[in-house]
Amino acid sequence: MPTVRRLCHDFLDRQGLTTVFGNPGSNELPFLADLPDGFRYVLGLHEGAVVGMADGYAQASGRPVLVNLHAASGSGNAMGALTNAVASRTPLVVLAGQQVRPAIGPEANLASVDAQTLMKPLVGWAAEPACAEDVPRALAQAVFEARLQQRPTYLSVPYDDWSAEAGDNAPAVLDRRVERASVPGGEQARALVERVAAARRPALVLGGDIDSAGLFDDAVRLAERLGGPVWAAPSLFRLPFPNRHPQFRGVLPAGIAPVSEAFEGHDLVLVLGAPVFRYHEYLPGRYLPEGTRLVQVTEDASAAARAPMGEALVADPGAVIDLLLKSLDARGEPAGPYRPAPEPLTADGPSLHPEQVFAALRDELPEETAYVVESTSTNSAWWRQMDLRRQGSYYFPAAGGLGFGLPGAVGVAMAQPGRPVVGVIGDGSANYGITALWTAAQHRVPLTIVLLRNGTYGALRWFGGLLGVPDAPGLDIPGLDFTRVAEGYGVRAQHVGGVEELRAVLAERPDHPRLIQVDTALTTPS
Repeated sequence: MPTVRRLCHDFLDRQGLTTVFGNPGSNELPFLADLPDGFRYVLGLHEGAVVGMADGYAQASGRPVLVNLHAASGSGNAMGALTNAVASRTPLVVLAGQQVRPAIGPEANLASVDAQTLMKPLVGWAAEPACAEDVPRALAQAVFEARLQQRPTYLSVPYDDWSAEAGDNAPAVLDRRVERASVPGGEQARALVERVAAARRPALVLGGDIDSAGLFDDAVRLAERLGGPVWAAPSLFRLPFPNRHPQFRGVLPAGIAPVSEAFEGHDLVLVLGAPVFRYHEYLPGRYLPEGTRLVQVTEDASAAARAPMGEALVADPGAVIDLLLKSLDARGEPAGPYRPAPEPLTADGPSLHPEQVFAALRDELPEETAYVVESTSTNSAWWRQMDLRRQGSYYFPAAGGLGFGLPGAVGVAMAQPGRPVVGVIGDGSANYGITALWTAAQHRVPLTIVLLRNGTYGALRWFGGLLGVPDAPGLDIPGLDFTRVAEGYGVRAQHVGGVEELRAVLAERPDHPRLIQVDTALTTPS
């Protein structure tokens, strides 16, 4: 009779969850005993960095990833990073250790009382098996729930369960398959096609789920068939459309009134793979202009249910795109050439304008480079200069929680070792996930971190102006030298002064992680 541990290892192997990101405690060690040779354990030095790396890895690979965390304390440390994974609908399977069963009730040290409740409502599913024999089935459910819901799941397992016998029925999980197909039915398909075909001035809004699902090029074909303007949904975490395409109008502002203003004159707004909408700044107004109809297509049933306006179809956006491409005639003239980037702005004094940095990235790095960005105050400069035409080119913290960028870049680079990966990280956010540099060094991840140092929390300064709080304390962070920090973690680093020096350094192609620190002028997100 196999042990619970052996059976669970076999199940994870069959499901392809053999890369494990973790920071274990004593409760987790029994699960890690006799880990099969084909498994890879990626150690992170803080749980936030562990989840950020796993999030990036899962997004870039397109597969669920196992995360191994300690009980209440370790899981609690990870919750901030987990918000980004929830918002990006990343299928992480968080497996946490628990005290031995007889010690949970008396609340012995390292017991996680009511463990499944700890992570709710963040995760899509959470449980602690009622008995050891149920652990393999519960682990299978955690994996399948993560896939089906496209959301993190959480399983707490008492550590004495791993050495227990699995039971006669437990091996049945090894051959399980759970799949989902979500295609519009006949009447739904006919009504959708008729609505889109009848629109005089349709507009298309694409969400990060389009890129996550591998529909980047399909979305371009649909947009060119429709012939109208294309926006990316507000609070964007993945780029679903080439940002210099002639039909692209940019990322929608994250406020009710400006979104409505953008849709003026359009009789139909078709939203694919995005909530409606993830607003940020409170700028009240009408949700939609008079005479504008909105249709949302998403696989996220919760996003469809909570939308404050419009019609929603819970279906696979890929199937809907395919349906529309087969059913609609082309409109108007061809799209035309891509727009060139403008000349970058420059800054007074010794610091570079962020646009100069981004222009150097655009010119010196390969077109297929993937960028993980966590520098919110330079958002406007980023989109003015970058030219991103490939699927999986852009990753951003989906819930706005700082600390995803640097670990996320490590995870993306580990998932796609043949693709150049660059983390564009602000000095304010870098501190939240700085320990990921150690993991990058230990695994010799071929990754470039471009550290933009302006000595302040620039996005908060901008918000201070919006909210009428110009004198808020705690916004400046002088005296940080990330080259010395990086070298302490084992990552080669240098401080670059001028734009020509930056371009020369970027032109190099090292096979190891490196950090490039650049002093930049303060800018605003928009």
